[in-house]
Amino acid sequence: MTQELLDLRTSILEERYSDALAIVDDLEGMSKKEILRKIKAFLRVLVIHLIFNQVEQRLTNSWAASIRNSLREIQDVNQKENRTSYYVNSDEWEDLIEEEILENAIADASEEVMNGKYTRSQLSSMLDKPQLLQITTRLLDLTYTHSAKELPALIESHLIQLPGGQDWIARRK
Repeated sequence: MTQELLDLRTSILEERYSDALAIVDDLEGMSKKEILRKIKAFLRVLVIHLIFNQVEQRLTNSWAASIRNSLREIQDVNQKENRTSYYVNSDEWEDLIEEEILENAIADASEEVMNGKYTRSQLSSMLDKPQLLQITTRLLDLTYTHSAKELPALIESHLIQLPGGQDWIARRK
């Protein structure tokens, strides 16, 4: 990106404005790509922990913290500077998860769920993918309708509804 900034400066100083605008477009594309990469990374972690929960039928403090952190980070990174629009709109999550996240999350989760007991294909066949997708998108929807301050309590109320959620909250009291 440093070279692009130097080229931009040179183009402006030399009054080559069409070249400068082309560089600005390139920089904007690079920035959006990096933001989407961050969102996908947090989304993958979110899905992995929801897979753990679905297969093991329990919820741990570390999984809950990871789910909560992933959602907070997605909320923060997903909102554009204008604070009125998003990089990923609420109706785009399902396709993004199915096309780019789910299979990688299953592969990663297979190495840890039940201490690596299942291969990727075994784990994949065990999952209720429509339910996993529904839970994931329901949690993601919270990031559009609630402030960062409200989000942790709302996430907790959803985590309680997951398998093992009641036991998890009881252990915390």
